[in-house]
Amino acid sequence: MITDPWFYMAAIPAILLTGFSKSGFVAGAGTMAVPILSLVISPVQAVGIMLPILLVSDFIGITAYWKHKHTLNFRILLIAAVIGILAGWATAALISEAVVRLLVGVLGTVFALDYWLKLRPAPAEAPKASWPRGLFWGTLAAYASFISQTAGPPLAVYLMPQRLPNVIYAATAVSLFTCMNWMKVGPYFLLGQLNWANLATSLVLLPLTIAATWLGLWLVPRIPPGPFYKIGYAALLVVSLKLVWDGGRATLGV
Repeated sequence: MITDPWFYMAAIPAILLTGFSKSGFVAGAGTMAVPILSLVISPVQAVGIMLPILLVSDFIGITAYWKHKHTLNFRILLIAAVIGILAGWATAALISEAVVRLLVGVLGTVFALDYWLKLRPAPAEAPKASWPRGLFWGTLAAYASFISQTAGPPLAVYLMPQRLPNVIYAATAVSLFTCMNWMKVGPYFLLGQLNWANLATSLVLLPLTIAATWLGLWLVPRIPPGPFYKIGYAALLVVSLKLVWDGGRATLGV
């Protein structure tokens, strides 16, 4: 189990944001968890610690949202998730820690900039669920999720332009993430990421995870998410740029 106090200083906000995100509150904030933890431990270890935490928060979220998911989108994305996770498992040994940091940073940066700068203008008519687009972005989301728990950005590229009602968007994302995270248990175990040290650390953080997720479920109908979005995306941009800098330098050998 990790005993470094600096780790827990990073883990507490990461877990709170994950719980809020998995409840459908402050959507996308859960993307920050691995980048925040990666400031004090390796991204690979951060992914291993986060998976059990995500499984618990997903279970809580899915009990509230399962009946509200968008059925066609969910079917498309679930097939894509199988493809993406298998691809991640097959290539995990080929990706260095520096590349993982760079990937996490780039995904987080693009997602945050898209929010702030509106890089993708909304069409006059919202697109519908699409098999080609859903399979592409869903596969990319699952691959990113397997490597670095950053499925949020590619999934948002596909789902957000559809302008689904908040509850349906949250329900579809939570349902997909729950299935993806359970798919990753076997491959993560075979890759050695679910070791006893990581699991013990996850267990210590679980009470905070449960409290944050239930708090998020309570807050969804009571507090507008606007201020939380702005804080979350600003912090995501700062952390992601730092990871791009670290991962890029290490990759280039600077």
